Amino acid sequence: MIPVCRLADLPRGESHRLDDLTPPISVFHTEDGELYALDDTCTHQDASLADGWVEGCAVECPLHASRFDLRTGVPEGLPAKAPVRTHEVRVVDGTIHVVPSTAAPHLPPGTRLPGVHQ
Repeated sequence: MIPVCRLADLPRGESHRLDDLTPPISVFHTEDGELYALDDTCTHQDASLADGWVEGCAVECPLHASRFDLRTGVPEGLPAKAPVRTHEVRVVDGTIHVVPSTAAPHLPPGTRLPGVHQ
């Protein structure tokens, strides 16, 4: 488990990006109080989903408006076609933690990250 931040420090409708992971992961706190974690990189083009907009249970990429379901990582429309990887989120003693998925990430074309094979 990787500690993210205190739950009290992540307002509803906001996200927190873990830059020190490869690929980066972001935790999203919905207006309904739910927490979700996704790979932060849009699968269409290299853009940070944490810089996007959370609405309901989806995040919209700031670059070309692909929307990803926060529960499944599946894109809800073009231009993204591949899902982003999801991760388990736990809150322990008021601190948000992420349990990274062991599945291979889906990265945008041409993206190469150290230690990640496509």
